[in-house]
Amino acid sequence: MKTKIAIACQGGGSQAAFTAGALQGLFDAGITDRFEIVALSGTSEGKICAALVWYAIKRRDEPVTQRLLGFWQDNTVRRLSERLYNDLTVGSLRMINRGLIPSFAISPSSPAARSILQLAALGQRREFVDLGYSLSRYIDFDEVAAWGASGSAPVLVMGAASVLSGRLVKFNSTKEPIKREHILASCAVPSLFPAVEVGGDAYWDGLFSDNPPLDDLINPLSMGAGNLPREIWLIKINPTRRDSVPIYSDDILDRRNQLEGNLSLKQNLKYIELLNDLLLAGAFKSEFLERLNFHEPVRIPKAFAEEPDKPYHIPFIEMSDELQKTLDYEGKLDRGERAVQRLMAEGRSRAEEFLSERSR
Repeated sequence: MKTKIAIACQGGGSQAAFTAGALQGLFDAGITDRFEIVALSGTSEGKICAALVWYAIKRRDEPVTQRLLGFWQDNTVRRLSERLYNDLTVGSLRMINRGLIPSFAISPSSPAARSILQLAALGQRREFVDLGYSLSRYIDFDEVAAWGASGSAPVLVMGAASVLSGRLVKFNSTKEPIKREHILASCAVPSLFPAVEVGGDAYWDGLFSDNPPLDDLINPLSMGAGNLPREIWLIKINPTRRDSVPIYSDDILDRRNQLEGNLSLKQNLKYIELLNDLLLAGAFKSEFLERLNFHEPVRIPKAFAEEPDKPYHIPFIEMSDELQKTLDYEGKLDRGERAVQRLMAEGRSRAEEFLSERSR
């Protein structure tokens, strides 16, 4: 029997091009010949990658990553006007965060902000400036609605944060049909985009929630007993460690963003690790195990590299330290062709290294 796996994709703005490259590398290596993908989860742009692959698998598209790569091609600079817009956006934000030019706080819901966006969109492809439209080019949401809530593999789980209730929310394909608004809600960075309303509630970026969702992946009530993975492969964007204390405002902002994206991830990994350790110690009663369908440790990455290795640990799929040191907070908005292609190439390379290390 094929080993059941879940693939979890961390958010990270346009740096999630690394995730797209990693997924391409995994599928190009033929992972479906040896593994059964029972779940995909993600937050923010990592969730977009997960959703595109989920949809392709459900439709049995070949190759699986065709829609994913098409989406990233659409969202990469192609025209001169797009290059000017991209460079101006990233460059001005970098100068503001370094204190070189003043900033003006404008609500993303304000008429002024909407007018600026409409003006900036002139001369650009709609798919480059309209995320909802771009998603609809690659996912037929009417078709997904017709599927209804389904417990068949793979399951898609996406994280978001309720602005009004303060709850951490998971949009789960076993509970409800996935909507375009679910995906947009998990990409709504508060300082850049207005909250997305879904079903009478309003949502912001899932960075405040699970980044990415992990605990649901081992919960039979969320996944269905037949969809529980034996391994969780985690595509990680934000670095865990930093060499020095940040001093300048842009470095502080970057490190704060990294910590926000990693803290919930580390907590979830430690939670699953605790369950694994209790299982190995024989602490669970057999009837409890039957209900949880938790008979053997789930293979996961360890939260921190300096911790002792355990028999169920597997690596992250993450960027090299060398590449991480060249990235900054503002780069999460950079959709220039050079930046995107470099990240995708790194993702493919690191996916190959992961498969090689895992096989050992």
